[in-house]
Amino acid sequence: MPELRLGLPKGSLQDATLQLFARAGWRITVNPSSYYPAVDDPEISCLLVRAQEMARYVETGALDAGITGHDWIQETRADVVEICELVYAKQSLAPVRWVLAVPEESPIRGPRDLEGKVIATEVVQLTQNYLRKHGVTARVEFSWGATEIKVPQLADAIVEVTETGSSLRAHRLRIVDTVIESSTRFISSRAAAADSWRREKIDNIALLLQGAIAAYNRVGLMLNVRRENLSKVLATLPALKNPTISNLTDPDWVAVNTIVEESIVRQIIPKLKAAEAQGIVEYPLNKIVL
Repeated sequence: MPELRLGLPKGSLQDATLQLFARAGWRITVNPSSYYPAVDDPEISCLLVRAQEMARYVETGALDAGITGHDWIQETRADVVEICELVYAKQSLAPVRWVLAVPEESPIRGPRDLEGKVIATEVVQLTQNYLRKHGVTARVEFSWGATEIKVPQLADAIVEVTETGSSLRAHRLRIVDTVIESSTRFISSRAAAADSWRREKIDNIALLLQGAIAAYNRVGLMLNVRRENLSKVLATLPALKNPTISNLTDPDWVAVNTIVEESIVRQIIPKLKAAEAQGIVEYPLNKIVL
């Protein structure tokens, strides 16, 4: 039986990725002492790899496909096929930013002020590209981690990844500029993309992962309403497109099914009740395939 060698990101993105796969329909179990998670799909074998290295291993064909950030694809300049964008991160369903940051009291206010300075970062290539774009010459030093503590003693500025900026603020750092925005990508090797079986498997995984992301923070609502009150109910409901309306055995009644943002359900249900809807049911969603 053919097998897809799939790389999963180890580290900060690991838990969010396993949760995403679970919503998409795959149960992946990680043994803390192993880098080979178990998956309930005999056509997939998984390997935990740092996101920073993922694109390189996919490029060489050591892995058929993997999940990593667009930032690391750019940083390693890997020649891979980007199958789809998966907009999720460690804490939220949003892109992350690599930002130029300095101590709050630093005189650096923009990229031009970096001339002749020292910058610490994990993304040396991306930072050098940023400096070239602004016509600035500075020394970029690779940071093995804990980059926030490098300033001001070991560096004048840092380029660091952030979702919310809270860690930077906690270290009394000020964001000067955004170097690059990045989101998670599902990638494959060129050989895997050219293989009909592997490409179909990869595309199917991508479809379900995107469907799981589309369902995040959304729920389904079902209800019954008299035809004479249907317009009042529809005026209350936002929808992904249009609600589905079905006839019931009683010709005076219809069933309405729709999808809404979970955050507004507590506001909508009382309004639906006031519009004389009955049998209102809220249910969770795992996937929305558009």
